[in-house]
This record gives sequence, C-alpha cells and structure tokens, in this order.
Amino acid sequence: MSSAPVPIDDVTFRPVSIECWDELSSFFSQHGNPNYCWCMRWRLKSTEFTQCNAAARREKLMALVQARVPVGVLAFRHGQPVGWCSIAPRETYTLLERSTTLQRVDALPVWSVVCLFVAPGLRRQGLSVKLLMAAVTYAIAEGATIIEGYPVEPDQSYRFMGSPALFIQVGFREVGRAKNGRPIVRFFADEHR
Repeated sequence: MSSAPVPIDDVTFRPVSIECWDELSSFFSQHGNPNYCWCMRWRLKSTEFTQCNAAARREKLMALVQARVPVGVLAFRHGQPVGWCSIAPRETYTLLERSTTLQRVDALPVWSVVCLFVAPGLRRQGLSVKLLMAAVTYAIAEGATIIEGYPVEPDQSYRFMGSPALFIQVGFREVGRAKNGRPIVRFFADEHR
C-alpha cells in the first residue's frame, strides 16, 4: 500500500473580504506564525511592526480588509479555511517597497506574493500550487498584468514565501536576483492567455 499523499481536489478559494473576515481570523488564530504576524510583516515599517503586538497587527489587517485593500486569498475545504496566500499590489507592502535587498526590478506595476501558508495536515498534497494559481487568477481579475514572488529554498528562513519550484510550477519565471542572491520571479498574464 502506497503512503504517497493523495492530491486535494475538493478545495475552493475566495479573495479576502469583510464577509470572510471571521474565517481568516479563525484560521490565523489556529496557527502560530499567522497568529503572530497577522501577515503584517511586509505591510508595516520594521519599527512599527516590532512595536505592535499580535492583537494590534490583527486590527491593522482588519482595517485594510474593511477599507477594501486587497490582502490575499483563502483556501477552503469542507467550508473550513485551510490555506492563505498574501497577494496585493506591491506598493501596499511598505517594508517590501523600502527593502534594499528585494528592490524593484523595474518601475512596472506588479502584485506581490509574500506569504503562502497551508494548514499542517494538508501540506505536500498540491494545495500550495492550487492556492498560488488561485491568487494569480484573483490578481489578474483585479487588473494585475504582472505578479511577482520572492521564493526561497525550503531549507532557508522565510519559507512561508514559497519555494522556487512552486512558483515555476505555476508558470512564473526568474527575472532577476535580490542582493542576497534569492530569485525574483514573475508571472506575466499576457503570456498565459
């Protein structure tokens, strides 16, 4: 009998809105890393992030959702949230915009993927690929023509930003390197029509 994981097929995806805030909040509250940062690490200046506790970060994310600022996509299975992808216009990520390591490749408008998180029991079953594809579809529906990612190898820190293999599988290609050598990848909507 094979012990290989069975691919997950019964998953739906929803852009985060005030209507699904409770589901997002519940999902983040159940998991250590999301419950700590509330996906505000790249959205705040470093000093502001460190001065906020988790509750304050939660409130800041909720304020963005209430203001209808794009923040990301949730994956649902059997009506329960099981995955998260933070995707939004790059300029909404204050720390990313100020980064001297992950500087802009050019002046083109891009949407950035800065976090992918899948519930522990559902990892290594293809959900990350489907989640990233859903996030790309959402960004394109919102007018994005270029989606950018900053993947890291699985054995490095910031693993929540996705691996190079994940992005390549979805159709991203490398367009540059950050100062620390990590790849900067892009998905070009026009190339996938």
